[in-house]
Amino acid sequence: MKHVFYLLLLISTPIFSQETIETESIKKTKLDIDILVSADNFGNIYFTKSNVLYKKGEQQTTTYNNLQLGSMFSANTFNPLKINLFYKDFNTVVVLDNRLAEIFKIDFNTLSPYKNITHISTGFDNTIWLFNQDTQKLELFDYKKLKTRAQTAPVQSDVLDLKSDYNWCYLLTKNFLYVYNYFGSLVKKMKNDGFTSFCLSNENIMLKKGDVLFYLSKNNGNPIRISTPNFLIKQFSLTNETLYIYDSESLHELQLKIN
Repeated sequence: MKHVFYLLLLISTPIFSQETIETESIKKTKLDIDILVSADNFGNIYFTKSNVLYKKGEQQTTTYNNLQLGSMFSANTFNPLKINLFYKDFNTVVVLDNRLAEIFKIDFNTLSPYKNITHISTGFDNTIWLFNQDTQKLELFDYKKLKTRAQTAPVQSDVLDLKSDYNWCYLLTKNFLYVYNYFGSLVKKMKNDGFTSFCLSNENIMLKKGDVLFYLSKNNGNPIRISTPNFLIKQFSLTNETLYIYDSESLHELQLKIN
């Protein structure tokens, strides 16, 4: 009987590993942009075009640009009241309010000790998570007090992406996906099986591997493949169970059919 059980287990394992999440098309919108940043719960779409950040709603479009700081490396809109823009060439972070008005600017070139930043993301209160290339550590940095509240142990592989919410920070490297709490303590570590970028919503993660997306639920340790129409995935974003994909010509909104 025991042998039969193990045989059934071996047979069933690859079946479950091939589980997929289906999607249903909601809307397709023609859009000429450079980078899709995110979409929020109020129907606003954030994107960049010619180094300008746009917040496009049904009734109004707002913009922000800063020509003095060069190219925008990343934008993080997790907290719409404190949007973070990172200008990597100038080692500078700009914080915007929900009207895209500048409320704070942090020039890391002027701080002591000097911080050589490669990635940033939103933290709680007046903090941002940043990856310091010189120390190879993540830091939770208070940009009003100009001090580090917490930091991690050194990371040994190349950093690919960084995302966070108020409680957790997710660091994707070439070898692993790390999850830290706001004390800088490592709480989870998953081997990176070829993923190159990801997005985050309600502690659930959408990972990209080649031209395929995978869904990693906060309640499940195994990424599940997303079944999407056959179009280019240039950028993507997840808001609750709505997946946004930009294919270089149109923005597709897809509903995830999660059991």
